[in-house]
Formats: sequence, C-alpha cells, structure tokens
Amino acid sequence: MIEIRQIREKPEKFKKAAKDKHLEADVDRLLEVDAKLRYTKAMLQNTTTDKNRIGKSIPTLSGDEKDSALVTLSDLKKDESEYQERIKELQPEFDKLILQVAQPADDGVPIGKDDTENVEIRKEGKIRKFDFEPKDHVQLGLALGIIDIERGVKLAGTRNYVLKGDGALLHWAVLRFAMDQMVSKGYVPMSVPVLMKDEAMTGTGFFPGSEDQTYQMEKDKLNLAGTAEVPLTAYHMGEILNGEELPLKYVALSSCFRREAGAAGKDTYGLYRIHQFDKIEQVVICKNSVEESNKFHEEILANAEAVMQALELPYRVANVCTGDLGRGQAKKYDIETWMPSRGNYCETHSASKFYEFQARRLNLRYKEKVGARDTGHGTRFCHTLNNTVIASPRILIPILELYQNTDGSITIPKVLRPYMGGKERIVKN
Repeated sequence: MIEIRQIREKPEKFKKAAKDKHLEADVDRLLEVDAKLRYTKAMLQNTTTDKNRIGKSIPTLSGDEKDSALVTLSDLKKDESEYQERIKELQPEFDKLILQVAQPADDGVPIGKDDTENVEIRKEGKIRKFDFEPKDHVQLGLALGIIDIERGVKLAGTRNYVLKGDGALLHWAVLRFAMDQMVSKGYVPMSVPVLMKDEAMTGTGFFPGSEDQTYQMEKDKLNLAGTAEVPLTAYHMGEILNGEELPLKYVALSSCFRREAGAAGKDTYGLYRIHQFDKIEQVVICKNSVEESNKFHEEILANAEAVMQALELPYRVANVCTGDLGRGQAKKYDIETWMPSRGNYCETHSASKFYEFQARRLNLRYKEKVGARDTGHGTRFCHTLNNTVIASPRILIPILELYQNTDGSITIPKVLRPYMGGKERIVKN
C-alpha cells in the first residue's frame, strides 16, 4: 500500500505506475474521496470538541442560557451523527481505492507490456548439445515409471500429476538440498500453514487482484496460498519489531496452489503449469532503507543462483519489465532455466523487492533503539523481499531432460545423490 500523502503530492507518478504496469487504479477518485474524508473527519473532530465543551458547561448555566445551550447541544449531536455516517460511507471506498494504487517501478526497470519484453541481464552455464534424439520429460518419466499424469488427472482433474518411486525421491531431494543450502546461509527454517486469512492475502498484495487465481474456502473464509511468501511475510503482521533484530531471514518449504484461471490451452503439456507444487521460498524483512533493500535483493538472487549452479543447470537472469510486475513490486529478477523440450529459457524463479508496500498493508513496523532508550525516530515500516529458492516439479523438467542418457536413464546431479541414498542414475525398474 502507498502512503496517501505521497499520492497527494505526486498523483501523476502513481497514475504512470498503474499505466506502466497495465493495472487499474483510479487515482483521481481516490484523491476526491480522500479530500471529502479529511474534511468530514475534521468537521467531526470540531463538532465533538464543541459538543463536549458545551456539555460540560450546562450544569453551570440556568434559565435562557441553559435552554439555548441544550438546543445547541442537540444540534451538535445531530451533526456529529451525520458526520459519523458520512465517514462510514467514505472510508470503505477510500480503503478499496488505495489498495489499487501501484508501487512505481525502480529507475532502470524496462517499460514493457508483458514477459516477452523482459530484458536479459546475463546467461550462466552451457546448453547441452545432444548426439542423439532427446526425449521430453513426460516421455522420459512415463518410460521410467516415475511420472503418472493420467492417474493424476483421474484423481484431481487437469493440470495434476503423480510422482512415483525415483521421481518422488528426486523431487524431495531437490527440495531438501535447497533447504539445507539456505539454512547453511543463516536463514531460519519455518514450517508454515498454507490456509491463509484474507488479511494475510491482502497484506502481502495478492488481494485485490489475484482472487481468480486463488483457491478460496468460502465456508471457512480461508485461502490456499500460492506461495509461502504469504505466511512468511505476514508472520509478524501487526507487530512492532526491535530494529536491532533486523534483518529477519526466513525460509520455508510449502505446498503451493494456483488455479491458473485464464490459462486454458496454455502450457498444458507436462509439469510446467500445474495446480499444485512444492516450493522453497526465502523472505527478508529489513530496515526502511533503499540501500538495504537493494543489497538483499542481490543476496536472495545469488542464493537461488547458487542452487542452480550446484545443480549445473544452464539459466539466464532477466530484468522483469513493468508489464510483468505485480502491483507491489518495485523491481523483480526472473531466473529462467533452459528446457530442451520447450526450446527456450523458461521462468523458474522470481526475486521481488517491495520496499514498504507490503509492510504498510501488514502494519509491520520496527523501532530503532540504543540500549533501552528510543533514538527518538519513532517507528518505521519495514521493507520486504522474497524469492524462490527452488520449485518442483517444474525444475524436474530441465533436470530430467538435460541429464538424460541414450538408453533413457537419467543421471542424478551429483549434489542430489546423498539425498537419494548415493544412487547415481534413475533406470527403469
């Protein structure tokens, strides 16, 4: 959420932010409602003050003075009630409109309409050249008996799957390796709920805007989170942290759920775009400092790249354009991994920087202290960042396809072998 004072001072900046991100945000109406709301609140405060003053004076009055004061008091109570009702009408509209205002993108973020206009920063690793006709991950998985899409669909409908045997073990090996890497870097491991209240979804910026992509449990007023970013970032919702404790670095493994509404006919083959998957997510909560945010943005990107390099997978890093940014993101890096069957680099990670956008929604603040004394700077909103460490089974696509052998077996990446009992290859059982 954007501070209303900033919007009042520079409305064109936020109109441009919405335009660049191709999002709806009625800044003019917001400012109109804001002006009415401020005026009404000021009038209410003045009226209440006058009402209290006259109310206290009545016991000291008599005769016509008392009668006149009682009439004035009655009128003030009526005015007070009317202002209160007006505020009840205006406040919900204000709250709705301000949630639609987009965070302006950082300088240097490319202007573009969608992910096709993201800008490549660099490539890492070498793309394997095959001396035989390679198979795709579905062909390999079916032949080895480690992927069963047909029964997954039978159980849960389209975009579902079952991983079996070494397929399930490889899936878990990737996740366990990535988690161990993050814990070794000092990130605190968390096991978090994936059923979230609306407050957590709104606080992290998914509502409004992503309701259609979210599995919602209307009866229980809960939502299945599409990423552990939600519980990790909202973990300290409504709290005032000690500034000396920052930064907080968290990492969680969770199942993730996405409806993929509007994606009919898009990426329907295999394990690329599915309804349920598992992901290791990293979140940083730091002080209100652009320099701090920039530093941790590079750190969380480097954390994910370290995992990719350990897996020896070729990838590229892209600077995400405005049209592919979310409402709250100031800047985002995507890691795109080479997938032979798709003949392209495809997104596997997203590293996002929000500044205080999420923290304002979550009322997540900190106070600077020196010993037991407050420095006098009061409380400030935190900055938040997040990034995928690894998501599976999407990452299994390049692993299976790039590590395949002529006989249809799969060489297991060296770093994953300890998590698979020392096994070096996946062969047909």
